[in-house]
Order: sequence, then structure tokens, then C-alpha cells
Amino acid sequence: MSETPPPPRLLDLPLGFDAEPVEKRIGLVILATDHTTEPDFARMVGGPDVGLYVARIAYANPTTPANLRAMQPDLARAAALLLPDERLDAICYSCTSASIVIGDEAIAAAIREGKPGVPVVTPTRAAVEALRAHGARRISILTPYTQETSASVAPYFEAHGFTVEALSCLGLDDDRRMARLDAATLREAAAAALAPGSDALFVSCTALRSAAVADEIERALGRPVVTSNLATAWACARLVGERPRSEARLADLPLPDPAAFA
Repeated sequence: MSETPPPPRLLDLPLGFDAEPVEKRIGLVILATDHTTEPDFARMVGGPDVGLYVARIAYANPTTPANLRAMQPDLARAAALLLPDERLDAICYSCTSASIVIGDEAIAAAIREGKPGVPVVTPTRAAVEALRAHGARRISILTPYTQETSASVAPYFEAHGFTVEALSCLGLDDDRRMARLDAATLREAAAAALAPGSDALFVSCTALRSAAVADEIERALGRPVVTSNLATAWACARLVGERPRSEARLADLPLPDPAAFA
């Protein structure tokens, strides 16, 4: 029979504290069904000096405009769960199609209701800045969505000054299936989606694992490639004074307009 363990002993030692556990802090508001954003940001942005803090938001497939719009009331609550009463340097809302349906400004307003005074990055706004950084004017777009959900993507980019040469989609309505598309499929779809006259290709959707192969697609196509997660990782990294870890051309470019997220 074991002896009674000793009670806890309070050590009478001077305790030293760092100013903050991590110097730079990025919050992520992601869908409950998201398989891809956290690994992508961990690979491209997170590190000893950059902490990533995640809140998940309720979401139900299929990926339709109505289901995407249904997330809006929960955005403020999700943002408020990111290090309450502590500083963040940026927050990324990681859903491209919902950013179009709800609107960048409405998303930023909702997130700042829960976490005031923080720059808010959406995939759509980050993609606009990334395409501008490349000097692109005429673009092609690839989405994994259905035709219904894809229909609003081209008008968004046209409204921001781009000419959309081609808009292609893969007809999927479940972001969990989108996350399972393999690299060979993504490369083939990108090649098929690029119109000859386009300056760059935008691959929409944070569920796709396209950021990991963006550099390969660029080499194959001879054109800049911007993906949703590559764009948001780049924007967030630049906002905190870092370079994202990616071989894609975008990684070396400065952020044209940091005030776009303020």
C-alpha cells in the first residue's frame, strides 16, 4: 500500500515574465468543417514569433448562398473568443464564397464588433490585393463550387477593376469534398481554367489545398497564381512584418495597400 502523497509545496521563488508569450498574433475565424486553413497557415505563417489562434464557426453544407449567409450572425461571437481582452495583430475570416455573399465590409464590421480595432483580412480582399501586387488586370478564375455559387465570383472581381476572361467551376457543393481534391486534379483544373489572354489565375476557396501547389502551377502555366489561402497568408504575414513561407511568386511581393484591411 502506497504512502499518502505529500501536499503541494508553494515555491518561494522570484517569477520572471515575458511581456507577451508570442510577439505577433493572428486570429483565424474558420468554418467548423474546414480541413485546410489551419495546416496552410501553420506551414506558411506560424512560428516562434507568430502565434495562430483559431475560433471555429458553425456551418452546414451544402455550399449555397443561403448557407453561406447564415454564418453572418455568429461572426462577432467567434471573434470575441479569440484571446478575450488581449491584443491581436490581424484576424482572417477564412471563407471566400461567404466573403462575396456577405460582403467584405459586413464581415469586417461583424468581426470588429467582437474584437474591436483589429485589421480584418478576407480571402476576397486579400486576393484583390495579391492580384494588384502582381500587376494583373485580366484574370481567369477557378472555383470548386457549383455554377450557382460561382456566379457571384466574377462580378466581385469586375467591381474591383479586373476583367474576368474566364470563370470555371468544378460543381462541388460540400467543402469537405473540396478539401480532398488531389494535387494532380488541381494542376489539371488550373491549366484548363486559364484563358490565353489572362495575366494571372485566381483559384478560389479556402478548402482547396491549392496553396501548397501554387508554385508548381505557376511554373507550368507561366503566369502568376493566387489562391485563397496563399492570399490570406501573404496578407496576414505582411501585416505583421513577415514573409510567408511559400515558393509562389506572391511571397516576395509587398502588400500594396495595408489600409485595405484597417
